[in-house]
Amino acid sequence: MSLPRRRDVLASVGASASALAGCLDLGLGGSTDGDADAVVSLDTVADGFAAPVAVAFRPGDDRPYVVDQPGRAYRVDDDGPTEVVDLRDRMVSVGSGYTEQGFLGLAFHPDGERAYVRYSAPRRGGTPEDFSHTFVLDEVPVTAEGALAVDDERTLLEIPQPQGNHNAGDLAFGPDGYLYVAVGDGGGSGDRGTGHVDDWYDANAGGNGQDVTENLLGSILRIDPDSRTDGKPYGIPEDNPLVDRDGLAEQYAWGLRNPWRLSFDGDRLVAADVGQSRWEEVNVIRAGANYGWNVREGRHCYDADDCPTETPDGDPLVDPVLEYSHDVGIAVVGGHVYRGSDVPALDGKYVFADWRQRLFLADPSGDEWTREDLAVAPGGGIERFVLAFGTDHDGELYVATDGNSGPGGESGRLSKFEPADGADRSPTDTTAALTSSVTTALTGTPLPPTTDDGNGDDTGAGQESDATPGFGVLAGLAAIAGTAATRIRNR
Repeated sequence: MSLPRRRDVLASVGASASALAGCLDLGLGGSTDGDADAVVSLDTVADGFAAPVAVAFRPGDDRPYVVDQPGRAYRVDDDGPTEVVDLRDRMVSVGSGYTEQGFLGLAFHPDGERAYVRYSAPRRGGTPEDFSHTFVLDEVPVTAEGALAVDDERTLLEIPQPQGNHNAGDLAFGPDGYLYVAVGDGGGSGDRGTGHVDDWYDANAGGNGQDVTENLLGSILRIDPDSRTDGKPYGIPEDNPLVDRDGLAEQYAWGLRNPWRLSFDGDRLVAADVGQSRWEEVNVIRAGANYGWNVREGRHCYDADDCPTETPDGDPLVDPVLEYSHDVGIAVVGGHVYRGSDVPALDGKYVFADWRQRLFLADPSGDEWTREDLAVAPGGGIERFVLAFGTDHDGELYVATDGNSGPGGESGRLSKFEPADGADRSPTDTTAALTSSVTTALTGTPLPPTTDDGNGDDTGAGQESDATPGFGVLAGLAAIAGTAATRIRNR
């Protein structure tokens, strides 16, 4: 790995991705929809990662920890990244090609002495033979040197995963001291097929998102690692919404497809959910809320002309606070509300992204948030594929990106948000010359909408088969082409 470099603004992803955009007409990069609210630059903190999918900060330690999808995590020291854990001997094999499996999440206990790691393991006991792998959540001690003592792990959760995609995987401690765990719907397409149970909605088959009794898929879980309930290796908080009700009490919220990255802003939990083939969404997660999948995709019916807005019991299907169509992007990446001081123009704004080389911001107030493009100096576009965000103890914002065709390369990068050189740091001003040129290097046309052939399966350009990633046909084509677009991996 190369040593950290400062004031190194993100570079172009290169000619191969441009060729892919032109030949396959994938719509990569896309121009922005107008002037951005603020202009930032991205300082490289460290690079040389394969696929950095999570960023965490240990209490009492100002150094970022970076999760690399093939199985290792690093602490970024003054002289470069230092490996702190290697999980490869207990994981499924992650090669250089497309995959949504791997080392996917890391969170530190508020005491700073324990860490929680989320990864994809080969099938363990209790996982059916026709399932893909086992979701594993381990608690591991943190040594005095800041390493993760994985050989002394304590396994908290093992969840059978029917398919290889829709793994979610993010972890976060809330201000209540409990651990929140993002779990996808089990993969495949449309929340149906192997490993997808029947639910109350008869208009389409499946699914795990609307079921709270049979498995923990398609949900945000909330557990207490510091206690034990009914012989489990963790406790169930007494105010979890399904305690003393019909359902699995670990579940905090459900009706989700593939929640890719979540974050707390004070007491408020915000999670992005990657859509099927038409809509990407951002949700404010509340206890007991049902976010609609697979009855609804965003604020719209999924795979039907008409659909309910509540369950048979009268519980509402909660709309997202923000959505955008696949004319804009193809895979939302959840971010953070900025509470730092280095970039005043971002103060109080929710900063997030689409994997397809676009940064966004939104005013996180009200029931519906408005998305705006965020310009990156010098040319306006980010020109890299966005994987995850993180914030340090001062509220400063970091982003993990990649420019490679798969997790076997070394083009992964951790960058920090800074004001653009020459831009006024006042939160009330913008830099017109830069915002007027907000574009990304890769251009093309958006994916055409899908159609319904009447048999319950989406068809057309946005279709996602069981053999393709959770982002629809774009990911499948990109994976086949073996180009930079295969970084659609693990949202």
